[in-house]
Amino acid sequence: MSLEKQRLVEDRNRQKNWKRWGPYLSERQWGSVREDYSASGWSWGAFPHDHARMRAYRWGEDGLQGWSDRKGRLCFAPALWNGKDPILKERLFGLGGHEGNHGEDVKECYYYLDSTPTHSYTKALYKYPQCEYPYVKIRDENGRRSRTEPELEIADLGVFDEGRYFDVVQEVAKRTPEDILWRITITNHGPDPSEIHVLPQLWFRNVWTWGNEREEPRVKPHLQLDGKPVLASHEKLGQYHFHVDSPDLSKPMRWLFTENETNAPAVFGTESTTKYTKDAFHRFLIDEEKNAVSPLPEGTKTAAVLHFVIPPGESVTVRCRLNSLRETNGLIGLDHFDETFAERIADSNEFYDDIIPVGTTPEESLIFRQGYAGLLWTKQFYYYVIEDWLKGDRNATPPKERLTGRNHDWSHFFARDILSMPDKWEYPWFAAWDTAFHMIPFAAVDPDFAKSQLLLLLREWYMHPNGQLPAYEWNFSDVNPPVHAWAVWRVYKISDPKGERDIDFLERCFQKLLLNFTWWVNRKDVEGRHVFGGGFLGLDNIGVFDRSHSLPDGATLHQADGTAWMASYCLVMLAMALELASKKPAYEDIASKFFEHFVNITDAINSLDGTGLWDEDDGFYYDKLILNNEKPIPLRIRSLVGLLPVIAVTVLKKKTIDALPGFRKRMDWFLVNRPDLLKYISVRKVEGQKNPARCMLAIPTDERLRKTLTRLFDPEEFLSEYGIRSLSKAHEKEPFVFTHGDQTNDVRYTPGEAATDMFGGNSNWRGPIWFPTNFMIIEALERYYYFYGSDLKFEYPTGSGELRTLREIAINLCDRLISLFLPDKDGHRPCFGDAHRYSEVPHWQNLLLFHEYFHGENGEGLGASHQTGWTALVVRLIRERREKLRTGDFQGEEEEED
Repeated sequence: MSLEKQRLVEDRNRQKNWKRWGPYLSERQWGSVREDYSASGWSWGAFPHDHARMRAYRWGEDGLQGWSDRKGRLCFAPALWNGKDPILKERLFGLGGHEGNHGEDVKECYYYLDSTPTHSYTKALYKYPQCEYPYVKIRDENGRRSRTEPELEIADLGVFDEGRYFDVVQEVAKRTPEDILWRITITNHGPDPSEIHVLPQLWFRNVWTWGNEREEPRVKPHLQLDGKPVLASHEKLGQYHFHVDSPDLSKPMRWLFTENETNAPAVFGTESTTKYTKDAFHRFLIDEEKNAVSPLPEGTKTAAVLHFVIPPGESVTVRCRLNSLRETNGLIGLDHFDETFAERIADSNEFYDDIIPVGTTPEESLIFRQGYAGLLWTKQFYYYVIEDWLKGDRNATPPKERLTGRNHDWSHFFARDILSMPDKWEYPWFAAWDTAFHMIPFAAVDPDFAKSQLLLLLREWYMHPNGQLPAYEWNFSDVNPPVHAWAVWRVYKISDPKGERDIDFLERCFQKLLLNFTWWVNRKDVEGRHVFGGGFLGLDNIGVFDRSHSLPDGATLHQADGTAWMASYCLVMLAMALELASKKPAYEDIASKFFEHFVNITDAINSLDGTGLWDEDDGFYYDKLILNNEKPIPLRIRSLVGLLPVIAVTVLKKKTIDALPGFRKRMDWFLVNRPDLLKYISVRKVEGQKNPARCMLAIPTDERLRKTLTRLFDPEEFLSEYGIRSLSKAHEKEPFVFTHGDQTNDVRYTPGEAATDMFGGNSNWRGPIWFPTNFMIIEALERYYYFYGSDLKFEYPTGSGELRTLREIAINLCDRLISLFLPDKDGHRPCFGDAHRYSEVPHWQNLLLFHEYFHGENGEGLGASHQTGWTALVVRLIRERREKLRTGDFQGEEEEED
């Protein structure tokens, strides 16, 4: 067992608290819903970036690739100053949703390069320009541009030309759970000597100002100079020493102290409780206000000021250590510093040597390492207590409007946890369906964390009493696709080998998922017809209407995607119930209930009586709009909405059914009494196998599957060189147009960023390629192949004249998605679009970004630039593809982890 796996075992068994400290600090806390105490609910304006350096946060903290303990009490992050910027570089800069031409967006270049699951070793890179950072230019120009124009990025302004930037590499190594070393290496890539100030900062999150009984300390936390190190004292964390030094100093180091308090005169024009405020180091260094910092070496925020003039092509190093006084390991100050880093780097390499499959190419290994690094770096401390947020604290009373505003009906919600976030900047909050996808790659490196995250969202302080899962912070009541059960089932199978699986985890999740399933049935099947209208369902602006809001004239929408998600939900719950029934026969009863649910939903969506969602003329599934109880109107938009019925498929072995006589008896009774539904169950005998009979449950019949997949595999519709488009390319020339009354809406194929204002223009399912839905479609093709085998072949691509099995097609789709990150013969990776510095400039090579989605034609990464969570599914695709190619065997989801 590798040393890192031993640490995971020690942490799981609570022998050592290896995960107490980590990169849990957000890259951005400003602009988040939690910090919004306005009447309007416009969070970007309530706490803008310009306030962040001067104003104490209520619910969290942020810093540049910083660290904190798991409750965000004591934080570390460096500040940088190149001698030209108007402010210290303490956190990432970007645009709020109202400032960018495609919504909120980070405007920095940074990369997560490595991390072990316990964060015993981490590495990240930030590229800091040597010229003045163009804050005003970026904000003004992006605000001027239209939705149809490209965004202005930091690199477009020439700030990195001629190598005139610093590479700031932060590495962290843990000697023990509470002895943590930071190594900050700054390299000048420019042609001239260049100065930089580095301020390693340590501070306490402000919990003493607000007057909140949950956190108000009996003793205020405190930092003070204790000889050479700083002594940090906290009533619950205990006492720590903080050491800072560098062998490359050009001037003597100086310690600065202040309080983590708001500069009220600068922010609000009111009196301040202290003259030593959060922005003191900025004012001291840049504005030369020597009285801005405390004259006494004590406070709640401190920094050491280190000044360097770095020659061209050379580097300097800053060394820091935070160690608990409870631990005594015989090491003094910064002793054994570089040796510890060498040991932890070796540990990380050893751990990933076990994780990355044999035969993986060096380029694929790079995807693995940086994909997992981003996934692990985006674990963040998330604190949000709705009851306190609604009512306010003694010293911060919000306006009365919020008592009936956002999330007011989620007063039970209480989060103070480490959560897997979609992105450390663009999303300083969790999203339920994102989390589900994150846990698939997470399960291979830290199965305990994956299980705990899935259980956490099902706990009573997250899940609504009515059974709904919170969607995301902006509006918990929005409805994400019900993929939580799918993630539970997959993590259950990935995490442990057959025979050792965590049945307790599965049962705990299953019991809570029953509540969520019931909520869906009661709330989203409005007419009791087994056809669902979930609303938003995460697909943002893919439709002709904003499904988060009421439809025109009180209309209702029967959704093909909502109905498909629910059919898929039924099948996953059926699989779980059958698994649990093998240990506890009582679960056979509930298994038959999910079987019945599935067959009824399948019958409803396929019905030809006018209420079903299959369009026989087009050979596709469409949403249907019901206006004034008139005949349903099919919304003939060929999109993921109509492809998703394909994912509702599972294959059961006859031996599994026969081993559960109670379930078999109930299933037989149902089929005898409802013979009209037999058409949705296919049985196939496989020659030459011990247990030859397999039973497939699927929404599309054989004929409808062929018609749908023919469109899916068509390059003029859904098949891109880089995966499956979200909207058919056919809508480029033939947009869908819907007119009602005096209002006309249309849907056009848009391969890149959104050209519509729907959802603020910062998300676009109208053509780009998204990993989560691609992943689920590939999984479904695997299951169909597991049932049909090589007997079922398709022309692939449609029109090519070449017939392939679904196994071959699934592998090819994996190849297309993986190719987004692989260099071509010129070293260019499609995900970087026309940013050729990543292939032509040495210090930009071998850096990867995992974007939110990708251009439907050229593969360029778009949206959030670091949404490693669900885009890290690419590592799972490499793993599964490699195994399929290596073994030549292809079994399907039900068996693939066995």
